Amino acid sequence: MKELKEIQIGTDNLVRLSGCIVRGAILPERASELSRSISVEGNVVVEGGTYAESIEIDNGPTEFKSAVYTNKELHVKNTATDTIVFRKAVASADTVAAFVMSGRVLFGADINAETVRLKNCYVGGSIYGTNVELENCIVLGGVFSSKSASFANVMVGTFHAPEVSLSGINYLLYPTAFSVEPMSVVPGAELYCLSLADLGALFKHDEQAEESGRIRMDLTADSQRTVLLEEDGARILVNSYSVATRILASDLASPDKLENHFLLSAGALGTQLLKTYSLTTADGRKSDELTIENIANFLFEVLSGAIAVQDLDGRVSFKELEEKFG
Repeated sequence: MKELKEIQIGTDNLVRLSGCIVRGAILPERASELSRSISVEGNVVVEGGTYAESIEIDNGPTEFKSAVYTNKELHVKNTATDTIVFRKAVASADTVAAFVMSGRVLFGADINAETVRLKNCYVGGSIYGTNVELENCIVLGGVFSSKSASFANVMVGTFHAPEVSLSGINYLLYPTAFSVEPMSVVPGAELYCLSLADLGALFKHDEQAEESGRIRMDLTADSQRTVLLEEDGARILVNSYSVATRILASDLASPDKLENHFLLSAGALGTQLLKTYSLTTADGRKSDELTIENIANFLFEVLSGAIAVQDLDGRVSFKELEEKFG
């Protein structure tokens, strides 16, 4: 990033930012500033919290170090090529859209909006919305939609939505996810669980543990229709997709044997940690630092197949269950 000049935000109805650093917040101080919009051309750092009617970002490098809220839309242009980072929570009363073709947008915490459309994005927290569309994205937390969720080549912690559509090669970081209606699956789509993948070893460039790997989920055999009862007696039908039985029966279920939890926690809590951590390799060296940038790069390589996670048989025999729990 080039040397930035400090600027002060005035009372203009449209704030244009380019090649600058804003030391304070961009918050309205009078009613007339509630309708103020922000345009970011690139090479910008905003250190304080940000409120705007709408925000449009042409390109990076751009970094918002505090929470961001828009009354209408936060829009990153799909032609953006440099990295754009939101260190803390992002919310909108309407839309958060970052459907970038070749760049990358990093969200260090939660996203909350009516409509969320993301491509080539990393989210260190969860996504909450009414309609969510993700393509080639990483979400360490959950995707929780009150209407629909569309996934194409994504890695998410878990998901819950009335309607879910799935295409491409997808990954769950946790063993179970939910939809109300049966999931709509495009022919050729696949879903894998990474709960038993040795992500810590892969991040350190060590050998994967022998009994670790990704479990391919059978979207027919690994799904179950469940009836839930609310306090008022109302019934809710939910489809769950789970390989929890295989996780529980595995000898690797102990978190001490895998460093996934620490790796993913560092990615989710990166903006709240007082120091930067690393992992220790098999020969005693330190791995790359656990910054959200390094973790995002690593997980995108896993998602693309550039880093290969070995396969693990997801079947569980009665003998194995008896030995584990008998």
